[in-house]
This record gives sequence, structure tokens and C-alpha cells, in this order.
Amino acid sequence: MLTLRLNRQGTKDRPFYKIVAVDSRKRRDGRYIEQIGSYNPMEDGVNFTLDVEKADNWISKGAQPSDTVRDIIKKARKAAMQAEA
Repeated sequence: MLTLRLNRQGTKDRPFYKIVAVDSRKRRDGRYIEQIGSYNPMEDGVNFTLDVEKADNWISKGAQPSDTVRDIIKKARKAAMQAEA
């Protein structure tokens, strides 16, 4: 089964994450299929980038987003809606 989840990067006490599509049986920081965004919890304000079209494409193929990635997708959609208005 495919999943959309965070792949930890960075150093000790300075993490940042790639948002990736990966086989759910792979380890957290293992090999992934495609990177669809990034997330930096150390920044204030908008601390993520996400290609919503790619995320929707993976979800339509059956990928399950993790809880954190699901929240980031919601925030990205909300930001896109406000940018259009």
C-alpha cells in the first residue's frame, strides 16, 4: 500500500521534512517514489510547500496520507483558495 508521509532530513535539533509518496513497508527515511513537497517546523508562518495536484493524484491512486500530511494538504488547499479570492 502507498502512503504519503514525512521523510526526516536535517540535523539533530534542526529537523525539516520532505513530503513523499512511499510504499508503507519502507522505513521512515528510506527510499521513496516521489517527493511532493517539504515541511519545516522550525519556521514561523507558512512553513510548507506542497504540490496539491500531485498529492491528489497519489490519493486517487489509493495512497493514504499520514495525519500530519493530511493537515498540510488541508492548509495548502485553504491557502490556494484564499489566493484565488
